[in-house]
Amino acid sequence: MSELSGYGDGTRSVRAGEDPAVPGAPLRPSPVFAAPFHLGDQPPNGAVDFYARTGQPTLRVFEDAVGELDGGRCLSFATGMAALTAAVLACARSGDRVVLPSDGYYATRLLAAEELTRFGIEVQYVPTPEIGRVAADGGLAGASMVLLETPSNPQLDVCDIAAVATAAHAAGALVAVDNTTATPLGQRPLALGADMTVGSDTKALTGHSDVLLGHVSVTDDALYARVKGFRDRTGGTPGPFEAWLGHRSMSTLDLRLARQAANAAAVVELLAGHPAVSNLRWPWRPEDPSFALASRQMLRPNGVVSLELADEAAVSRLLGASRLWAAATSFGGVHSTIDRRAQWGGDDVPAGFVRLSCGIEDTADLVADLRGALDRL
Repeated sequence: MSELSGYGDGTRSVRAGEDPAVPGAPLRPSPVFAAPFHLGDQPPNGAVDFYARTGQPTLRVFEDAVGELDGGRCLSFATGMAALTAAVLACARSGDRVVLPSDGYYATRLLAAEELTRFGIEVQYVPTPEIGRVAADGGLAGASMVLLETPSNPQLDVCDIAAVATAAHAAGALVAVDNTTATPLGQRPLALGADMTVGSDTKALTGHSDVLLGHVSVTDDALYARVKGFRDRTGGTPGPFEAWLGHRSMSTLDLRLARQAANAAAVVELLAGHPAVSNLRWPWRPEDPSFALASRQMLRPNGVVSLELADEAAVSRLLGASRLWAAATSFGGVHSTIDRRAQWGGDDVPAGFVRLSCGIEDTADLVADLRGALDRL
């Protein structure tokens, strides 16, 4: 059991990955900027570092910290897509069938369409709200892997991880969960039965919009070796400075998520009563279709909200009238942003569909600014 398992989220966020205190040593681990290491007369046997693509002290500190929060063994990657690619391709082979969310992150579907099919891997697409029914009806028979994304990006639907994992394992399939939106503090897929949890740490986990990172966490040693072998051979390892920045930024994860959730709750209250807004989604709003499952499965809310405005022009007017909401993609950072998802061409959403990511600005300021911009519509 982890030494931090009895502590709260704030303590674990600050202390995860740290070694016991040593007098005279830095309070926080410092980055090690080394690619090759001295070998001396020792053969490269895994007991010592010899080349940073396969092992590096700063990466291990970051991985220990993320693994502590995930409840498993973590492997870091240069980006979230590098992590997701490793999770799939380390385990799937030609002739296998992989089940993916049809409504999840569009780059995952691009990976499937352009790369997985090229390797002879069959892809089955299922909407996030339907995967539970498909699993219960035996629709996962013959699949080798099921990838879930919950809450889904960008429409924020939630699926039952534990139920799907039970059905998938009965069918002989592995389960991976893209946990980017929830973060390890908001949801723990490994504890719910998933074999892998995947994160784009570029987003809320590091949260400052200044670093690209990803990770995969597992509990099974053999699966860990498979994913690590894929990473070592294909070179998706992050740089040490990026890993150090990620670990440093994780210290405030609990605080950031709490403010983002509080901002989202206030923003949702404003949006719910505004005539310019339709199809408002936030899984922690009692009227949301995912509210009951999110309340049972997830540990805390976050700051991501989706909604529809009339059209593209309405989104442009909203952004033009706002001082605090910036037009930007990605989410989970300290700045509040609005992303019109149809502009990227990968999501089946209307032209006026937007994903809001509530930052950590003062709640009253964000609400007042957004109210004024909405009233201009």
